[in-house]
Amino acid sequence: MIDLRRLSVLRVLAEHGTVTAAAEALHLTPSAVSQQLRLLAKEVGVELLRRDGRRVRLTPAAVVLLEHADSLFAQWERARADLTAGEEAGAVRMCGVSSTVAALLGPAVTRLRQEHPRLTARVIEEESADCYELLLAEAADIAVVLPTPEAPPVDDPRFTQWPLLDDPQDLLVAAGHPLTRQDAVELADAAREPWIVKPRHNDTYALLQVACAAAGFTPRIAHEAKEWFAVSALVAAGLGVCLVPPPQHEVVRIPLRGNPRPSRRIVGCVRRGSEEQWPIAGAIAAIEAVCAERATDGRAV
Repeated sequence: MIDLRRLSVLRVLAEHGTVTAAAEALHLTPSAVSQQLRLLAKEVGVELLRRDGRRVRLTPAAVVLLEHADSLFAQWERARADLTAGEEAGAVRMCGVSSTVAALLGPAVTRLRQEHPRLTARVIEEESADCYELLLAEAADIAVVLPTPEAPPVDDPRFTQWPLLDDPQDLLVAAGHPLTRQDAVELADAAREPWIVKPRHNDTYALLQVACAAAGFTPRIAHEAKEWFAVSALVAAGLGVCLVPPPQHEVVRIPLRGNPRPSRRIVGCVRRGSEEQWPIAGAIAAIEAVCAERATDGRAV
């Protein structure tokens, strides 16, 4: 019999490439990860890893095992759903980027407390790439993320993904900026402006690059800041413009027009097969209800 927990360790190792990185993702020591993989190899009776310098390489047998792992894990998640059928108690862990935590997950938790008081919900703020890793490590149950070119494809057998909300972007400028004289502008109107962005590993950086390329220019990056509060402060100081974050300073949000208008798609993601488990299904329903309200009201995330 295969211990699925050990198979999960192999899955995370394949995702991260090194024992050290897998251990960090799983909150284990490298020696504990190596031990789990040795025990798994003993269970299946084949060699799973080979040394390749300082790294390890998956054997052909390990690749075959991982091909079956997606189906095994999805079926196990469905079995867990059957075991919890009819229950309205439990715990669910939700993760997302800062804007989705504030606009969607927070209100969803409030809704869950009102409608299902026996359900405990926990929220974790992480970048989208880290959210997928939390799902695989079973450290989170639902992710509300902003897909990037590096995100798993929609047909990735490890996940179930679905669109939640489209969030059109506007331009944020300082009060008194010349562009504020217009009711709406096109993104190309800001082609000569200095841009203030979050760092390159952030979800919104790729959005800006793609949107500006579609508008026919490459943004001139003047400043980088990790938090939206700092980004907003730099815009307010007249040091540049950005695609809209939640305004927290004396800035002006100018509607963008034209085609294409920059927009970010927010998607939900769970481990494939887990969406039928009661705590997760209840949280999904709450998140989708919040998204429907925001879409109806026309409020940005």
